[in-house]
Amino acid sequence: MSLIRPFRGLRPAPGRAGEVAAPPYDVLSSDEARQIVHGAGAGKAWSFLHISKPEVDLPREVDIYSPEVYAKAAENLRKMLDAGVLVRDEGPCYYAYRLTMGAHVQTGLVAAARVADYDSNRIRKHEFTRPDKEDDRVRQIEALNAQTGPVLLAYPSSPAADTLIAAIAQGEPAADVTAADGIRHQIWVLRDTAQTDAITRTFDAMPALYIADGHHRSAAASRVAAARHRQGQEQAADYFLAVIYPHHQMKILDYNRVVRDLHGLEQDELLARLGADFAVEDSAGRVHPARPGEFGMYLGGRWRKLTIKPERVPTDPVDSLDVSLLSDYVLGPLLRIADLRRDKRIDFVGGIRGLAELEKRVDSGEMAVAFALHPTRMDQLMAVADSNEVMPPKSTWFEPKLADGLVSHVID
Repeated sequence: MSLIRPFRGLRPAPGRAGEVAAPPYDVLSSDEARQIVHGAGAGKAWSFLHISKPEVDLPREVDIYSPEVYAKAAENLRKMLDAGVLVRDEGPCYYAYRLTMGAHVQTGLVAAARVADYDSNRIRKHEFTRPDKEDDRVRQIEALNAQTGPVLLAYPSSPAADTLIAAIAQGEPAADVTAADGIRHQIWVLRDTAQTDAITRTFDAMPALYIADGHHRSAAASRVAAARHRQGQEQAADYFLAVIYPHHQMKILDYNRVVRDLHGLEQDELLARLGADFAVEDSAGRVHPARPGEFGMYLGGRWRKLTIKPERVPTDPVDSLDVSLLSDYVLGPLLRIADLRRDKRIDFVGGIRGLAELEKRVDSGEMAVAFALHPTRMDQLMAVADSNEVMPPKSTWFEPKLADGLVSHVID
């Protein structure tokens, strides 16, 4: 069996991509999604949010993990199929997916990636998953009988793969959507058997692929495949929906942290204890960490710059990451957050939202303190994955984000 394979994509009908394409389900709150589809003048009757965030069509008091929510997702998918808004390709295809964010452009391949290679770590991980989020994706896949949220993968340097993907992305795209955030999404379809075979062979020769974003989606796909496994018989559930970009084209932003309380510490006491491991400086404005080892901290309406003392930085590839330093010297020993996957006192804010979002969360009283981090580098991610280690949860925030709804993978 191949590392990747073409598949019969479920896509917006010609001319409907602009109505369907939606932000990824996991970057919006339920209220934000509800405002997009039902807000004044929204006119988003066919937005994929009706499938990826189906609670938008239910009363606010309904638990987002209740069976009613997943049933609504399936109902909404049937409506879009019955109305001809979504259609499925007649034969297996690969798809080129180009993202444009300002001057940044990246072009990748939409493919079905083999679950067994995820299980064997040829498709390599760098984070643990949160059980509740993983369970949610399993229920969503089972309700829809489809994978609708693509896993973002990276492939190591391969001029041959770059050339083959670039050849797909020629001429008029099948979908061309500029989202509300200004990011342009373009899809091209490849049906030619000789070209798809060449792509399959080229990726089969690669030693590994790397999960950039979508650990919960890939873990959920593995669980669904195991539940549906039929000995010796390959099926669609043995593969998961992925978009694969060359690692050198990918852009990582900071992934920041906000904490609900100081675990009984007074602000002055926290500052004093930070001084054991960091140089702590007041700042007249927001602190954007300029280099590894620097952190911004927003506490009590003021920004401070924290710089880790050099002797505190270990040499281990995981322990030396900024996300690890913050956990090992601040979140764990001082704020008593030992499990970033399960502790409800911590939340994570993608760098695309800016430092103003950190101020907002603290100034509102929802959170007590916020930390701004320097972005993790792609080579660090790959080194950690190659060593079969994992980063702390929410170590990377990739931009631009893939849209939901442009290509889905039915697992019948």
